Amino acid sequence: MSTSSSIGISAVKPCCRILIRYRSSSIFGVSATKSNSPSLNNSSKSRFKHAFRRGYGKPGFSGHLCAVDPGRRAFCISDSSWGQSRVGSCRVNGRRGLLVIPRVASDFRNHSTSIEAHVNQKSFESIYIQGGLNVKPLVIERIETDQGIVKEEERDRIEADGSAVNIDSLKGLQEKTVEREVSEIEKEAWKLLRSAVVNYCGNPVGTVAANDLSDKQALNYDQVFIRDFVPSALAFLLNGEGEIVKNFLLHTLQLQSWEKTVDCYSPGQGLMPASFKVRSVPLEGSDGASEEVLDPDFGESAIGRVAPVDSGLWWIILLRAYGKITGDYALQERVEVQTGIRLILNLCLTDGFDMFPTLLVTDGSCMIDRRMGIHGHPLEIQALFYSALRCSREMLIVNDGTKKLVAAINNRLSALSFHIREYYWVDMKKINEIYRYNTEEYSTEAINKFNIYPDQIPSWLVDWIPETGGYLIGNLQPAHMDFRFFTLGNLWAIISSLGTQKQNEGILNLIEAKWDDLVAHMPLKICYPALESEEWRIITGSDPKNTPWSYHNGGSWPTLLWQFTLACIKMGKPGLAKKAVDLAEKRLSADDWPEYYDTRSGEIHRQAIEAIPNMDDCQFSNLKNAT
Repeated sequence: MSTSSSIGISAVKPCCRILIRYRSSSIFGVSATKSNSPSLNNSSKSRFKHAFRRGYGKPGFSGHLCAVDPGRRAFCISDSSWGQSRVGSCRVNGRRGLLVIPRVASDFRNHSTSIEAHVNQKSFESIYIQGGLNVKPLVIERIETDQGIVKEEERDRIEADGSAVNIDSLKGLQEKTVEREVSEIEKEAWKLLRSAVVNYCGNPVGTVAANDLSDKQALNYDQVFIRDFVPSALAFLLNGEGEIVKNFLLHTLQLQSWEKTVDCYSPGQGLMPASFKVRSVPLEGSDGASEEVLDPDFGESAIGRVAPVDSGLWWIILLRAYGKITGDYALQERVEVQTGIRLILNLCLTDGFDMFPTLLVTDGSCMIDRRMGIHGHPLEIQALFYSALRCSREMLIVNDGTKKLVAAINNRLSALSFHIREYYWVDMKKINEIYRYNTEEYSTEAINKFNIYPDQIPSWLVDWIPETGGYLIGNLQPAHMDFRFFTLGNLWAIISSLGTQKQNEGILNLIEAKWDDLVAHMPLKICYPALESEEWRIITGSDPKNTPWSYHNGGSWPTLLWQFTLACIKMGKPGLAKKAVDLAEKRLSADDWPEYYDTRSGEIHRQAIEAIPNMDDCQFSNLKNAT
């Protein structure tokens, strides 16, 4: 069947107040074919109000009642091959809203880049699957070697649904499953997690960043953050609760289409919000009636007004995890989801002035969302970017409209992995090479390509780095190497195989050798070492929250534990992860589940938060069972 697609962007004048009840609609306002549903046929009238309402019906439904915010632009798609729509509804204070979205075909609008490249297909190399609390993990591993060649792990394997699975991982599945007793700390953790769930139109859509009843000024801790919800989402998925994750993915996808404006300037369409909040707004002309609205933050309200570069990357990674764990691949094949993936990729793969395959970002555009001297090409963003590219390649439907995009993904993956492995890696051998660097080399054959001065090597590094380990530095720019160890970036380099097998082993060897520095009393340091004295004053701008060995400046963050555990499982070191989990378990509940710990050894929790819906309180049952 021939299809036609188009994209329309309609700007709404500030004076307009528009509320549209779509006869048949989708996340992006897609026109569907005529349905026999009486609910659809009776909803042809439009209504106008000042609000933006989006919601989903029951788990079987996907749809929304949409109102256009006068300060935003709607991103619309039309196609002639839409299937039959499904309808749901939500009610707020007795007011009923129609929720409509069509079943759609897999064809979608072309979003292609201008890059022509050879296609070097590789499958996503490592997936960790755990079904509930009583099933041993299945590990599907493909290890990328130093030469970039993917090899199957040389162990006994069988075929399961077309994928090679370790037989050793299946041992015990044939045995009778024994119900494991849930500890009191696990019960408390799940209770706190569930108390942090946010509902929209009667359906769960995420968890708040923090639930501190003693905090009179919540700032944005009462919002649902994309990056913060990921570990909560994984806990729900592994516990067989996929509805909240599906709702979250679809609602945040809706918000992607909003216009984002700061001082009359709007960033690209693919930008995902950092967070959103569910607000109750009184209806005009109604006594006591109200409606729920989603209020997203794309950085226009954030401290420093920084766009969340990592949000779209996390969204793609979570979408892939949802499909792998639940088996619901229909979600990623939906037209609006495919379009959302392409918008994010187009934003990331846009040609610019940069000479490197790494993403160029400003300070504060990721988990470290305050000024910490990570502007440029921080490792955390590059590792998430690499992982998101690999996930996207697995999820994109390949057709004539996506061939160039897939080629661009493969081209960037190859260039990015080489760049990070070659120029970000530091061990004793590399340090000795840097010491002997010649500078001011003007040649295409230069060895010191970034004109790094040997005096940049900090005095602490030579005595700190172990002989058998190494790590990926935090940042690389012309004449600048940031030698700080950033935990999140290094862990995701392992998880996504951005590093080589040897480098991945070296990172875990370094963490184990420097346990007292990176773990100590509470895992794990977000970075090491901390900025101190004059360096702290100049780089952070004398930030009182990022004082030495606090918060993002060398603070200890238990939420990094789930990623550390995943990296250890992949590299065959579950015992190392268990050691860290056991250490955290002794203190988190007693300390009221704090967000982070201060001091060099992580002994003091400055910010005690009643419920943090991250690894701290949602991953214990899964991590302990895995390790």
